[in-house]
Amino acid sequence: MPEVTIVGAGATGCTLALLLSRYGIGCTVLERRTDPFDHPAAHVVNARSQEIWHRASPPLARRVSALAPPVEEVSVVRWCTDLHHAPLGDIDLLADTEQVETVQSHSRFLISHIGQHRLMPVLWDALEIDPHIDFRRGVGIRDVTITPSRATVHTDSLGGKAEISSRFVVGADGANSAVRDAVGIAMRGPELANMGSVFFNAELFTDGIRPLLSWIYSPAFCGVLIAHADDDYVLMTPYLSRHQEIARDGRMFWARTLPRVIGQHVPFRIHSTGTWTMTSQTAESFTKGNVILVGDAAHRFPHTGGFGLNSGVQDAHNLAWKLAAVLEGRAPTALLDSYEPERRPVVERFAAQSVANHFRLDDVMDGLGVSNRAVARLTRAFAHPVVDRSPAVIVRSIADRLTSVAMRRTAKLLGDSASARYLRATVARRLPDQLEHFASTGLEFGYAYSGPLIRTEPTPQPMDGSGVVHYRPTTWPGARVPHIWLAGDGDPVSTHDALDLRDYTLFTLDPQAWRAAVADTAPVTVVGLDTAIAPERQIVLDLFEVGEHGAVLVRPDGHVVWRTTECAISAAPELQRLLTGFEISLATEGVAS
Repeated sequence: MPEVTIVGAGATGCTLALLLSRYGIGCTVLERRTDPFDHPAAHVVNARSQEIWHRASPPLARRVSALAPPVEEVSVVRWCTDLHHAPLGDIDLLADTEQVETVQSHSRFLISHIGQHRLMPVLWDALEIDPHIDFRRGVGIRDVTITPSRATVHTDSLGGKAEISSRFVVGADGANSAVRDAVGIAMRGPELANMGSVFFNAELFTDGIRPLLSWIYSPAFCGVLIAHADDDYVLMTPYLSRHQEIARDGRMFWARTLPRVIGQHVPFRIHSTGTWTMTSQTAESFTKGNVILVGDAAHRFPHTGGFGLNSGVQDAHNLAWKLAAVLEGRAPTALLDSYEPERRPVVERFAAQSVANHFRLDDVMDGLGVSNRAVARLTRAFAHPVVDRSPAVIVRSIADRLTSVAMRRTAKLLGDSASARYLRATVARRLPDQLEHFASTGLEFGYAYSGPLIRTEPTPQPMDGSGVVHYRPTTWPGARVPHIWLAGDGDPVSTHDALDLRDYTLFTLDPQAWRAAVADTAPVTVVGLDTAIAPERQIVLDLFEVGEHGAVLVRPDGHVVWRTTECAISAAPELQRLLTGFEISLATEGVAS
C-alpha cells in the first residue's frame, strides 16, 4: 500500500510526487485524463516554481527552462483597438534595465512564459520514469473515506472499480476537486466572470513586435490575446450566460469571431475551445483528517497575475518535507498542522492581488468597452435561478445585446477626431499603473511564513506588505533564504542547492566556529558563506544580515527559521534550546496550538 495517494497530476500533484521521490517515498498518482490537457490554461511560470522543480530534479528544471522563449521575445504587453494598427500603448517589461539586472540577481531562474499544455508532458514524463511513483491515468474518483489512521480513495477506471488505501490522501485535482467534494469541504468566495477561450494557430505580427499579451478593445470584440510558441495563440473574452453561443457551441462562435479579431484574410486553425469560471475562492479548510488539499483544490484566483499554478507548486513544496519527516518517523503527525496556517495567508495575499489586478484593468479604459466590475455584477444576475431558468432564447438575446452595447463604447477611440486622439492618449498615460499586474517579483520571492515553526523577531517584518513589483532579499525569519553563488568542488552552487534534504541548514561566514559549536547530534548542516562568489564581501554581509560571525538557520524548504548576529560560542546554546523547543512543541502540543 502507498503511504501517499495524490489525486490529480497537474503541476501541483506532479511537483509533490517528485519532491517526495527525493526522499525515497513512494506514492500513487491518480489522474482522470489519459493524456495531458492540450488547451492552455496557465502560462506564467515564475522563478520560484523553477527553483522548486530544480530541488526535485535538476534535469527536470533544465527541461522546463528549455521550453521558455527568450525573455526579450515576450516582454511587451499591449493595449489596442486592432491587432494590425498602431497600439494604444505598450508596457515593456524589460525597459527598466537596472530593475531587470536586479531581478536576475535574485535567482538562477527568471519568470518564464511556458504554456501549461507544453509544461505538463514534461512533468508527466518525469512521473513515468520515476521508480518511486505509480502513475495511473484514466482513473476517476467515486468517493474518499477517512479513518483515524488511513484514507481510502474509491476509483473507477477501464479496469473496473478499485480501492486504494494510504496513510495520506492529497487532493490535487483542481478547481472542481472530487476529493474536496467527497470529504465535504466547501469553497468560499465570489464568482467574477464566465470566460470563453479559443486555442488556435495563425501567423500574426509578422512585421513587428509579437506582444505576450494584447488587450483588445473594439466594437467587434473585447478580450485578451495571449501569444504562445509556434504561432499558437489563446484568445479569451467574458460572457454572461450559459445560453450564449460561446458556451453552447464554442467552435461555431470562434469560427465566426476570429476573422473579426485577427483579420478577414488571415488563415487560422482552431485547436480547441473551452469555457471556465473566473473566481476568487478559498476552501474553508485545507485538511480533513488525513486528507490534504493543495493547489486549485484549495484556492482559486483570477488569472490576472499568474499566481494559480505557481501557488500550487509552493503548496507542494511546503507540504513535501513535512510529509517526509512524518513518514520517515522524524517528526510527529502534528507537524502537518503547520501546512494550512503557513500557506493560507500567502494564498489569500495572492488572491487579493489577483482580484485587484482584475478590477484595476477597468482604470485603463474607464467607461470605454467592457468593464470587469459590470461583468461581475451581470454574471451574478444571469446566474440567478429566476433568470437562468427563463427561456434560453430570451436570456441569450438580452446577454448578447448587453455585450454588444458595452463593446460599441470603444468606437470613441477610433478615427482621427480630436476627441479620439485625446482618449487614446489618455489610455496610454494610464498604462504604467498596470505594472503590478505583470511584474510581481515582490510576491514571487517575498512571501514569508510565520507560526510555531518560525522564531519570529520583535522587529517589524522588512518585506513591505504592499510591495508587489520590487523584492528585497532578507533573512528575516519566515522569508525565503537569499540566493547567492557559492564556490564548490566543480561548478558554483546556489545557496538553495546547499540546503539539507532532511535537517536544518546553518549559513554563516564563520563556518569553522559554528561547526565546532554545534553538537554532533543536532540536526544541523553548516554551510560556509565564506566561499560566496561576489565582487566584495560586503554584498554577502548585506544579503544575509548577520555580520561576520552570526548565522542563519534555514528549513529544508528554504525558509528561514532563526538568525543571530552573535558569535557561535554565545549563540549555540540558544540554537540548541530552539531546536529542543520545536521538538517538545511538536510532541506535546501540535504546531497549531
